[in-house]
Amino acid sequence: MIAVLCGGVGAARMLTGLQAVVDPGEIVGVVNTGDDTELHGLYISPDLDTITYTLAGVVNPATGWGLEGESFRAMQALERFGAVTWFRLGDADLATHLYRTGRLRQGATLSEVTQEISRAWGLGVRLLPMSDDPVRTRLRLADSQEVAFQEYFVKLRHSVVVESVRFEGAETARPAPGVLEALESAEIVVVAPSNPVVSIGPILAVAGVTKCLTARRDSVVAVSPIVAGAALKGPADRLLVELGGDASAPGVARFLSAFVGTLVIDQADEDVAAEVEAAGVNCVVAPTVMRTHEIAADLARTVLAACGTVTGPPRAAPGAPGS
Repeated sequence: MIAVLCGGVGAARMLTGLQAVVDPGEIVGVVNTGDDTELHGLYISPDLDTITYTLAGVVNPATGWGLEGESFRAMQALERFGAVTWFRLGDADLATHLYRTGRLRQGATLSEVTQEISRAWGLGVRLLPMSDDPVRTRLRLADSQEVAFQEYFVKLRHSVVVESVRFEGAETARPAPGVLEALESAEIVVVAPSNPVVSIGPILAVAGVTKCLTARRDSVVAVSPIVAGAALKGPADRLLVELGGDASAPGVARFLSAFVGTLVIDQADEDVAAEVEAAGVNCVVAPTVMRTHEIAADLARTVLAACGTVTGPPRAAPGAPGS
């Protein structure tokens, strides 16, 4: 079994590659819920939904999130009332949030609802929220204002300087059922190329997760989300620098070195492989920008081989990761 720590778009593409080379039923994705929010009375799980739509082959290929062919008539109607519309929810996407919210109000856990949604989309990969308890990523900006993640990421377009990040509720949050079991029993744990601060960080903040990974560090493999000094999507490069780190493959290695034994970096960073190794992390160089399904599958093979995991013959997977 393979366990994967997941953020959003990068993790979705990593999972697509993995399910192309191994039985999807042998893959467990532990997904960040620090980005979760409530708007218009609805509970929204952006990373869970991005991964679900990608694995189902229905994600918007232009953005990497949302549904392909989406319309936004409900948002347009809400503008009439002066409601919050900076967080755009598509009309078909609303069905997911309506269902999730209704089930949670009936007493179901987020884990239970996630499994129901996964079954409805016919997913083979098992998705687990990192916790059924609320954990919310909060960012303190340079002007001392503290904002929720979605306000920072979407409303402010992550264009403001961040002084610190905290994960509200993490101190009492328990891992969702199956999370620690998956991380302990997996043949290999993969840290997807997600933002290490605000996508992987919340998962690590949940009780027991970091301890578990540290104990099996040699079989934990990460893919760097930084290529040639920049993030492919989002603010990972800026956040690493703003919080005192380094936006580079060696910087990622130093950030993750306590619990990651091997880091896969892109060919564009081959010249800094020795610096990655100097951080105490084994380094593997390979194409990591998953522009196509084939590249994602090849990267998955590279990641698995880094810990000696043997894969079976390739199998078809729905959809392509997109560019």
